[in-house]
Amino acid sequence: MPRRPVRTSLGVVAVLASLAAALTGCTPTVSLKPAADATAVGCAEIIVRLPDAIDDDRLRNTDAQATAAWGDPASVLLRCGVESPGPTTDRCLSISGVDWIERQTGDDPDVYDYTTYGRDPATTVTVDTGAASSTNVLTDLSGVVSVVEQDRFCVGADDVQVPTPEPTP
Repeated sequence: MPRRPVRTSLGVVAVLASLAAALTGCTPTVSLKPAADATAVGCAEIIVRLPDAIDDDRLRNTDAQATAAWGDPASVLLRCGVESPGPTTDRCLSISGVDWIERQTGDDPDVYDYTTYGRDPATTVTVDTGAASSTNVLTDLSGVVSVVEQDRFCVGADDVQVPTPEPTP
């Protein structure tokens, strides 16, 4: 018995396409620029360990190596392979064994960059504190970035020992 060709209506194709889009997620890819040292082995070690969510913000697709984003719109951005910061007077936070240098980003008072200190390659996490808790973000990511060994640590004024000058005769 000959087989009849199967006819697919355009309506069925549209429904299947919509279903496929819903299952794969409709959130557009976040466009970022890779850092200069994004190909470092340490960055690969970090990227494969990223959490699927930070608070209620889901991990999103990005279009650059060694980057990540969470939230819709993205409120947390990660770039691995940035230049390691040198000594600084900027605020340093130690969270779960990781030192983070804090810097306000641009003119927005709610956006901060947190860069790992004493780790090479370094990682910068940009947080919109109006939409995400920087403490939660850094706590969730400290265990991940700690796969890159730390060889320098932040110090404060209490850590510095200044010699007492000898009295002059």
